[in-house]
Amino acid sequence: MKIRLPLLALALATSSPLVHAQVLQPGLWELTTSNMQVDGKPLPDMQFMLGQLKNLPPEQRAMMEGVLAKQGVTVGGNGVRSCLTPEQVATNDIPLQDPKSGCTQKITDRTGNVWKFQFSCPKAQGTGQATFLSDREFTTQVSGT
Repeated sequence: MKIRLPLLALALATSSPLVHAQVLQPGLWELTTSNMQVDGKPLPDMQFMLGQLKNLPPEQRAMMEGVLAKQGVTVGGNGVRSCLTPEQVATNDIPLQDPKSGCTQKITDRTGNVWKFQFSCPKAQGTGQATFLSDREFTTQVSGT
């Protein structure tokens, strides 16, 4: 499985170790995806997935949005939005993944603006690389199974 995600993209890559030395700025972030692939096959982009959310019955949509809101994430624009406070950035407490997910990650190398990491989740594991383009944008490439 190979996934390519730009911007704040994947929670796996945006969890606590990646923001050491305040690489990211606090504020409202929008997570977008593009060019996502699994086993070489393209996945729907964020716009398609957001469209599917809008097509849910009102009760299901409210439930999904409630789950996201509890994590500080809202749906809007071209992706999902999350506000990072100065305290969260300073303490590496980035609420972009569900603490109950069972996922862990570890930075394996930091060289300049490129950070490599490993992750493990109950149903997936793999490696990734985040390239920081600025303190407001980065791309992430993730490979996993």
